[in-house]
Amino acid sequence: MKLLFTDLDDTLLNNQSQVSPESKAFLDEFLASGNRLVLSSGRPLTSVLEVKEQAALNQPGIFVSSSNGTLVYDCDNRRIIMKTCLPLSYVSYLQEQAEALSLHIHTYREEDGKSDAIISAADNEEIRYYRRRVHLPLMISENLCEPLSEGPCKLLAISLHNPEKLETFRKNIADWAEDKIQTIYSNKQYLELFDRNAGKGSSLRFLCDYLQVPVSDAYAAGDADNDISMLEAAGCGIAMKNATDKVKAHADVVTDLDNDQNGLADMMRKLLH
Repeated sequence: MKLLFTDLDDTLLNNQSQVSPESKAFLDEFLASGNRLVLSSGRPLTSVLEVKEQAALNQPGIFVSSSNGTLVYDCDNRRIIMKTCLPLSYVSYLQEQAEALSLHIHTYREEDGKSDAIISAADNEEIRYYRRRVHLPLMISENLCEPLSEGPCKLLAISLHNPEKLETFRKNIADWAEDKIQTIYSNKQYLELFDRNAGKGSSLRFLCDYLQVPVSDAYAAGDADNDISMLEAAGCGIAMKNATDKVKAHADVVTDLDNDQNGLADMMRKLLH
């Protein structure tokens, strides 16, 4: 049995945020051979499940690693098998520090085991941009903690026009964050904030242990900084042709084609040949 952990945006998904027919054909063959697919994304669980449904990935053997590996979901049994949350006190602190820089930050509410809303202090340009791909309902709350009954899996800071502001925020909280959270970019405009012991690499190791599959039989593909831990943890780390140079430096192989040319399917066929 082989495991394929794949990022979604700019990796498995093409530039129209879809799984192409060619990529779908490969995934169908991969799963039909008794392998397992793990959709590993910074997106919240409900958003990943929406992608799965739209792509008609209905076969058995699919798992979701969402919110940067802080939550793992067994699609066959429809249950969460691992979850790592942040304390509400962290949410309050991070909101305070972001707002001191006039930086957008939002989080997520979860009910019945699934993300059911994005919580933002304002309906602004950043949240509208984010919701082009993540279609959860928007809940406006000046205090991000107020609608939450438990700590969230992650927060996300966004700066569309001044990415340097994200790095200032990251440096401002660095001492506080050192033993509490990770701050990792999923692209130049998005800074992910989640538990220091979590991540896509941690979820890969968790699932390999859970399924009793050697890490050497795990493939992982991605394009951005938040994919690096996953590429390093896998037996074979695959960077997309369109990945950053930093990600490529941590990969075992780089695809010959980009995400809009079915690069992942093409490389996986070569590796499994």
